[in-house]
Amino acid sequence: MTTRSCPCGLPEPYESCCGRFHSGAAAAPTAEALMRSRYCAFVRGDAAYLLRTWHPRTRPARLDLDPGTRWTGLEILGTTGGSAFHGTGTVTFRASYRGGSLHEHSRFERADGAWVYVDGDFPE
Repeated sequence: MTTRSCPCGLPEPYESCCGRFHSGAAAAPTAEALMRSRYCAFVRGDAAYLLRTWHPRTRPARLDLDPGTRWTGLEILGTTGGSAFHGTGTVTFRASYRGGSLHEHSRFERADGAWVYVDGDFPE
């Protein structure tokens, strides 16, 4: 049996990469790690994790994921802030899916000590 790398694009297996964040065993230490784990949650259809890691100020009441979307890759294009020494951070990324891609500049903040997604815009 072979171990596959995490869908977020890092070489570690899912369980020791984003899986530990999804299960609640650990919290994402940086805004980029949270972004990667949220992408992985989209790949896996984990709406509960996506809502749990969304800032309460901007979180939707519910999230309906399209089960037909097949995510195929994540490319981190840039980051600002978002480390253990920051309270805010941004991650610009391109997430590819069968038939297209999504380019977003996402904003993150710490809420009760944990990184959460606030919102994003779509640069062209």
